[in-house]
Amino acid sequence: MKLSAFASSFLFDPKKPGFGDYPTLLDQDEKLPGLEASLEQIGEFQRRLWANRARAVLLVTHGPDTSGKDSLIRTLATYADPAGFHAWSFSRPRGAETRHDFLWRVTPFLPGFGEMVAFNRSHHEAVIAERVWPVHQPQSYNWKNRYQSIRNFERHLVEEGTTVIKIWLNLSEDEHRQRLLKRLDKPRKRWKFDKSDIDGWEKRGQYEAFAEEALAATHTTEAPWFIVPGDRKPRARAIVAALLAEQLQRLAPEYPKEDEGVLKDYRRLLAKNGVK
Repeated sequence: MKLSAFASSFLFDPKKPGFGDYPTLLDQDEKLPGLEASLEQIGEFQRRLWANRARAVLLVTHGPDTSGKDSLIRTLATYADPAGFHAWSFSRPRGAETRHDFLWRVTPFLPGFGEMVAFNRSHHEAVIAERVWPVHQPQSYNWKNRYQSIRNFERHLVEEGTTVIKIWLNLSEDEHRQRLLKRLDKPRKRWKFDKSDIDGWEKRGQYEAFAEEALAATHTTEAPWFIVPGDRKPRARAIVAALLAEQLQRLAPEYPKEDEGVLKDYRRLLAKNGVK
């Protein structure tokens, strides 16, 4: 994956595997690409991607509860063509999902050529959340094998034409606490509150330790992780929008070349029906 200097500044560094090595908040004076401009670029280049039907984009978003994944994806979709954009959310495996290999449940929702798909959590839950809240007997897991499967899976996607962009929204403990409290204070957010959020808060340290290990084990040049400061949602959105716009522009810089023969026939048909 080719990256600009801006994108590279948020790239996960295997030499710094801890989330504490990365900021959760940027200086307000630090200049970022304008959110609106990036959203307009996403809309335009996503339509070009859809028109060309040659490549695909998978955006993977992860982070603690309340890190803003839902609102981020809604924002990124502002100008997207719904014909070629889809978003899917994955919670902990249940039902039939637990009776198949861990990649089974995400495979049907991968983007087809021309499509951009956003995952709110993803197959990486199988090496993060499942380590804290297992769905099988703990001794049955082989985490090294799962890491290898994810690397192979994502390498296969990239080699077959899908660009994989993986985002971790880095949220501070204090901001996490404040957002949980806001869910109680705001009636329109209370529906989101679940007792598992409290369990997640109590196991925050354990969850993040497993997430750090998972990111380090699944970060590759083909499908890299980006660590985005998440304490201020507008700035996090601006960063991710700029990262996504950059990759879309690389994938679909132009619309497909028109077919002159088809245009000629179209003009003839219109003229025949009195349309000039």
